[in-house]
Amino acid sequence: WEPTYEDCLNLIARVPAVAAYVYRRIYKNGQVIPLHDSLDYGGNLAHMLGFEDPQMLEVMRLYVIIHSDHEGGNVSGHAGHLVASALSDPYLSFTASVNGLAGPRHGLANQDALLWMKKIIEECGENVTTEQLKDYVWKTLNSGQVVPGYGHGVLRKVDPRYTCQREFALKHLPNDPLFQLVSKMHEVVPPILQQLGKVKNPWPNVDVHSGILLNHYGLTETRYHTVLFGVSRSLGFSSQVIWDRALGLPLERPKSVTMEWLENYCKQAAA
Repeated sequence: WEPTYEDCLNLIARVPAVAAYVYRRIYKNGQVIPLHDSLDYGGNLAHMLGFEDPQMLEVMRLYVIIHSDHEGGNVSGHAGHLVASALSDPYLSFTASVNGLAGPRHGLANQDALLWMKKIIEECGENVTTEQLKDYVWKTLNSGQVVPGYGHGVLRKVDPRYTCQREFALKHLPNDPLFQLVSKMHEVVPPILQQLGKVKNPWPNVDVHSGILLNHYGLTETRYHTVLFGVSRSLGFSSQVIWDRALGLPLERPKSVTMEWLENYCKQAAA
């Protein structure tokens, strides 16, 4: 497991610099900012992106921690674990992990939630009333879409990662229009989802809040937000892979089913 440990340390150290280079190359005319030896991991990432506001550095520290890992069954965590179980090196395995983040049901949920809330403000103005918000939520649901940033595959309560971001926003940006909208959504959305009777978890998750913090402090390029998710996930992914190697865990092979099983399942579901 020692070579895996060394590779993972190297991966964790280099990913922020690569991510910052991509950001500066695409959005800031290629003017790359070198790392700062006196800053910590999250603070240095914010610095290399071009942000020096102490509160933005705090946001990035918070962001990196709460997005680093979240049980092994999520798409990016599972994809990385699956590929690593074949003894692929951490770099190849992490590539699989971040590719999993590219889907709107996983890593893109952050930016989808932010863009959805911005559309509400565009249509209704900054001072969105409760009735306006209810109408917009129902319009979204009736169009066959979900409310971005609500529900979770595992949690059955308010996401604690949402809560810690809310505490930060209450302290540092209580008057931000998007934050005020998020707060109002917490009052309006859960009762509507409960009314549907189909939703197992009607509560907000991490994605409905993280985008507004980045947006408030100037990282408005929503397409890039998922890259930050990937940087953060390198920490959780690496710790999992090191343990996999140290414990000698076997190749992961999901079970399969026969056509007969599928036919019987469909008959039972239709009965």
